[in-house]
Amino acid sequence: MAVPEREKLIECKDVQITFGSGRKKFVAVDHVNIHIFKGETFSLVGESGSGKTTIGRAILRINPVSSGEIFFKGRRISGKIDKALDQEVIQKCQMIFQDPMASLNERAKVDYIVSEGLINFHLYKDEEDRQMKVEKALREVGLLPEFASRFPHEFSGGQRQRIGIARALIMEPEFVVADEPISALDVSIRAQVLNLLNNLKKSRGLTYLFIAHDLSVVRFISDRIGVIHKGRIVELAESEELFLHPLHPYTKALLSAVPIPDPQLEKNKKLLVYDPSIHDYSKDKPIWNEILPGHYVWGNEKEQDQYRKEIGL
Repeated sequence: MAVPEREKLIECKDVQITFGSGRKKFVAVDHVNIHIFKGETFSLVGESGSGKTTIGRAILRINPVSSGEIFFKGRRISGKIDKALDQEVIQKCQMIFQDPMASLNERAKVDYIVSEGLINFHLYKDEEDRQMKVEKALREVGLLPEFASRFPHEFSGGQRQRIGIARALIMEPEFVVADEPISALDVSIRAQVLNLLNNLKKSRGLTYLFIAHDLSVVRFISDRIGVIHKGRIVELAESEELFLHPLHPYTKALLSAVPIPDPQLEKNKKLLVYDPSIHDYSKDKPIWNEILPGHYVWGNEKEQDQYRKEIGL
């Protein structure tokens, strides 16, 4: 029996994003090809400055694309688009920002912060309806409705991040870019926010692009993971597959840095350091290849053969 093809909600085709021009030109994202299925959590993992957030912002039309195309529900949303589609993208694609301190307007009350999107697009019948929607969004993220009359500085980091999540949810989005939503939070609060994101995914049928540099977090929340290094995705696989069979040396280096709960094992483990000079791409050029069904890796012919040997193909 044929497996029904899953709906691609977001698709990036050969996307390149550059900043500056001439001698100062910097390639932040280099020919990225990914698709995110409806209802899944797709994670992008890599070190700081690898281009994770730039991709997320490009999908939300914050960063312009230098070349390539981005699609939402099969319609191109990169470059110039008509006003109706632009408004649909703004409403249906939302972002949860990394820093709950910087992403909330300190001078506005929570009531206005959460409902700003509703006000801009007039997505409410009357004042009573607007207040009801704010109350519902706050309750959904585990905050009391009376918090609406307070200012952001009166809340803890975890509560602020919940306000940020409520602000995204109130627009009834289908796709959410979660840009390291827990990196600024205490460890005890992280689990709460991750559980909240998971529960909201189930109850609202959300699709996430989850951006992180912590692989242990990503394993808990993701369906598929893409590993990005200097603007290029070097490996992409289902969550458990990536942890069980990491192939690219950069993926292995990232995984070796994940802490082990056993102090003795942690003490004796060997940390791998990724050295890009091990790749010789002078003659044999690298390609993006599917080694196993759904498991892609970036490498030249010689490296691809080595990866196949590693997994016993």
